[in-house]
Amino acid sequence: MNGKIAVVTGASRGIGRAVAERLGADGARVIVNYHSDAVAAKDAVAAVERAGGRATAVQADVRDATQLSSLVKAAVAEYGGLDVLVSNTGMVRPTTLADATDEDLELHFAINTRPVFRALKEAALHMRHGGRVVVISSGATVVAHPGAGLYAASKAAAEQLARAAAHEFGPRGITVNSVLPGATRTDALQAQMPADAAASIRSQTPLGRLGEPADIASVVAFLVSDEGAWINGQSIHASGGLF
Repeated sequence: MNGKIAVVTGASRGIGRAVAERLGADGARVIVNYHSDAVAAKDAVAAVERAGGRATAVQADVRDATQLSSLVKAAVAEYGGLDVLVSNTGMVRPTTLADATDEDLELHFAINTRPVFRALKEAALHMRHGGRVVVISSGATVVAHPGAGLYAASKAAAEQLARAAAHEFGPRGITVNSVLPGATRTDALQAQMPADAAASIRSQTPLGRLGEPADIASVVAFLVSDEGAWINGQSIHASGGLF
């Protein structure tokens, strides 16, 4: 990764921040995208730099096509190119299908799917030969959970876009893969998950714990490395065996 240019969306906290830190430690120059929390983004930049990388924070709402395009162009302008793009956005509003509204449906796809579509378009336009794209999806796409149907569907749609892109970008040596985390100990998860639910997931996971953001970052780091060059169009499970 030495000298490679990486854009990580949603990188001010959680999995995105861990990915940015790891890519920085591996020698990348990182664009840390954030939506609104400039203080968290500044902390993430400092963490990347402590890890040995160079980083710049760029605010952009990746739901907006113009802002996402500006984000990628900022990487090209700041560092001279684009080698790695990690699309990391997500939300879940639990609701049964019977209770779900059109607004619920549109919200999930607006945040979990549309930014991936637009990120892939930007990669098609700006990524250098031999680049890497990683979409952070979810293990929810392979199991059925009551109340998570809209979330799972929107993440599964993003995975299908990634598979299509893998075929379309392949002639340029660009790989596109998805990573499917299981339950990962982020602030967002801890705010939503009761302690008994977390204990239940730990008991169901063969490795006996929740995932850490660094666990997911390690998988991403491999996929974007030279060693990951022959992996393309795949959905990689990173759940400690939960899924």
